[in-house]
Amino acid sequence: MLPSNLMNWILRDFSSLTVDELYAVLRLRSEVFVVEQECVFQDMDNKDQESFHLLGFRETELVAYTRLVPPAKTNGMPSIGRVVVAQSARGDGTGRLLMEKSIEETKKLFGLSPIKIGAQLYLKSFYTSLGFEQTSEVYLEDGIEHIEMIRR
Repeated sequence: MLPSNLMNWILRDFSSLTVDELYAVLRLRSEVFVVEQECVFQDMDNKDQESFHLLGFRETELVAYTRLVPPAKTNGMPSIGRVVVAQSARGDGTGRLLMEKSIEETKKLFGLSPIKIGAQLYLKSFYTSLGFEQTSEVYLEDGIEHIEMIRR
């Protein structure tokens, strides 16, 4: 396994994704959000087409992904969502690297405005360590406890 700092990062808008990249994204999101977390929900929510997609590959395997949503689609603040790391890449810093890269790319795309996320509650301390602050009460989304967080 390659160290997480040897990942190949690709940032694309929706129309620039290749068919193979789109398949890998949808497969990873399904593996983690639907199968692993046992959560039946409508993953394809019509935000993908307007968003940017950050893909992290180790060799040919997609192991990290986020969706960078423009402010116009999220009530005035850019948002990082659909944060997912493959099971094979957890525990080695890939998640932190993914979020640091996502924050960096969000700033490049949308400027220095605050960044919003909807975080699973159990990851609160992880996101806090990246500069996000809780801005909502706990709420249930698809049966999983979440909180809104903002990085100013």
